Amino acid sequence: MASRKDADPNLGFLTRRDTEVKLPRPTRVKNKTPAAIQITAEQILRESRERQEAEIRPPKQKITDVTELGDYRLRKRKEFEDLIRRVRWNKSVWVKYAKWEESQKDFTRARSVWERALEVDYRDHTLWLKYADFEMKNKFVNHARNVWDRATLLLPRVDQLWYKYIHMEEILGNVAGARQIFERWMEWMPDQQGWLSYIKFELRYNEVERARTIFERFVECHPKVSSWIRYAKFEMKNGEIPRARNCYERALDKLADDEEAEDLFVAFAEFEEKCKETERARCIYKYALDHIPKSRAEELYKKFVAFEKQYGDREGIEDAIVGKRRFQYEDELRKNPLNYDAWFDYIRLEENVGDKNRIEDVYERAIANIPPAQEKRYWQRYIYLWINYVLYEELDAQNVDRTREVYNLCLKMIPHDKFSFAKIWLMAAQFEIRQLDIDRARRILGSAIGRAPKDKIFKKYIEMELQLGNIERCRKLYEKYLEWSPENCYAWSKFAELERSLAETERARALFELAIDQPALDMPEVLWKAYIDFEISESEFERTRALYERLLNRTKHLKVWISYAKFEASAIEDVQDSDENEQKKKCLQHARAVFERALSYFRTSAPELKEERAMLLEEWLNMESSFGELGNVDLVRVKLPKKLKKRRHIETEDGPAGYEEYIDYLFPEETQTTNLKILEAAYKWKKQKTVSDDD
Repeated sequence: MASRKDADPNLGFLTRRDTEVKLPRPTRVKNKTPAAIQITAEQILRESRERQEAEIRPPKQKITDVTELGDYRLRKRKEFEDLIRRVRWNKSVWVKYAKWEESQKDFTRARSVWERALEVDYRDHTLWLKYADFEMKNKFVNHARNVWDRATLLLPRVDQLWYKYIHMEEILGNVAGARQIFERWMEWMPDQQGWLSYIKFELRYNEVERARTIFERFVECHPKVSSWIRYAKFEMKNGEIPRARNCYERALDKLADDEEAEDLFVAFAEFEEKCKETERARCIYKYALDHIPKSRAEELYKKFVAFEKQYGDREGIEDAIVGKRRFQYEDELRKNPLNYDAWFDYIRLEENVGDKNRIEDVYERAIANIPPAQEKRYWQRYIYLWINYVLYEELDAQNVDRTREVYNLCLKMIPHDKFSFAKIWLMAAQFEIRQLDIDRARRILGSAIGRAPKDKIFKKYIEMELQLGNIERCRKLYEKYLEWSPENCYAWSKFAELERSLAETERARALFELAIDQPALDMPEVLWKAYIDFEISESEFERTRALYERLLNRTKHLKVWISYAKFEASAIEDVQDSDENEQKKKCLQHARAVFERALSYFRTSAPELKEERAMLLEEWLNMESSFGELGNVDLVRVKLPKKLKKRRHIETEDGPAGYEEYIDYLFPEETQTTNLKILEAAYKWKKQKTVSDDD
């Protein structure tokens, strides 16, 4: 019952277990060592070849009489005709048919088959070749000529047909006929090989003039460098050197701008070299190097250098090497025209050679490569091309007008609204001064101040006017300078110095007053020092003291205190009316008063500035020593601090990172305070102990 339930009607009432395909279990390979006798793939193939059965071939048929031959031919022709009807387009069937007819010596039928084949596809030149080959092989010369004529008329662009036709006529000794075929072919303007075959044909029969005429037609049909070189070599081979030279010259007239002109120049130079005309060859090389683009003249440079090494003197070899380096620079600049270092090297090379036209040409090409962005960092290298250019024109070429023109072009090209170069403005002005044209120099510097004012331009302009003695112009320039940059302490100091040199003391003082009242100054300490030195030089001690007091209201820097004290100590040098010792004492008292004020400030208002306070005491001690008997060194010594070496934590972002030593100062008043604190603590401890004992 179970088996009936499992039966499947689709499987013919068989169970699935009955229909399962049982595959043999794979056996495990126990012995994996290689066999004693190894069989190669070659041996297996050889054995399979030997065991093949012999090919079954049809039996050979022997024809014994004419009737059997006729039957055989009829049957064979019927097979070919049936095959042609089925595959008319298959050329191999036609060829086999024609060759079979040829083997039966029935040339008329064979010719008919070839004609029928050509009607199917006359554009297939292989059919024409086999047809003509059939006629020639069986010595039907006129038939062969007829085939060749028809083939070349229908397929004039197939060179093989012409070659075979000409070859046949030449074998038959029909030179005139072969020449006539060549002429017919040349009317179709074949490729170079066809013309060269015609030339070789004429040369085989020593027809040099005919060959020359054909060469003339050849270079007209194919005006290429290789054609002219072949023509020239032909003339050279025949010993016609003037004719060969004429060929090269005509070729250069027509093909000087051709892409392959380099090969023509090299061939021409080598021809002259063979003719022992080294100067002619050198001129050709130089002319070529001047006219051929550098990108196509690499081989030409190599040939020229080799030529100069063989035939040239030292100067010629150097010229060749310069030409090679010139080519390298051109190649590098073609890849990156903004490589200004390469331009500098190229210009230096041309300047060493000394060809003025070449130098100016390279400079013009270099300055034409303007930086792509209007940012000063891109222009800083480029601007030196202009600087070198103007220096060359002025110093080497000594062309004043050209130098002025280059300066004007450079100044027009710089975008002054974004950035400028003071060096160019100043060089242009100095150039005009060297030409004794002061007005033009003033115009240049005036334009510079108006369009792109800079400190350097103001300084040089003022210096020029001062040398010329134009004081009013200097004052106006200083006013412009200070309008443009009111925070410039250098300009204020120099303006006041100018007025002082002119004995205009009040003007100078007024300028200093204006300067120190400015809300912002770049170096105020320089300005104050200049003002104080000015008052001291004028022996205005009261004004100087007032200045120091005003300065101390602004800043209590250590250097100000020391300078003030030194001034008070040295004020005696300009006093001559009264007793010298009295004046010295007075000055010493004033200086001590300043030091006392400074010490008081550092003790009360800035107690953390211990090092500055110690330096102040050192200066005071030195001053007391310098006064000799009048000075009181002990007065200062009791105030000197003790130096202590201490350690402190080094704090970093990650926390403490060790210790460092530093110098600390312990002043006498700090020592007394410390001692009092210790006594107070001891007294408190004693009191507490007494109370505890009583308890």
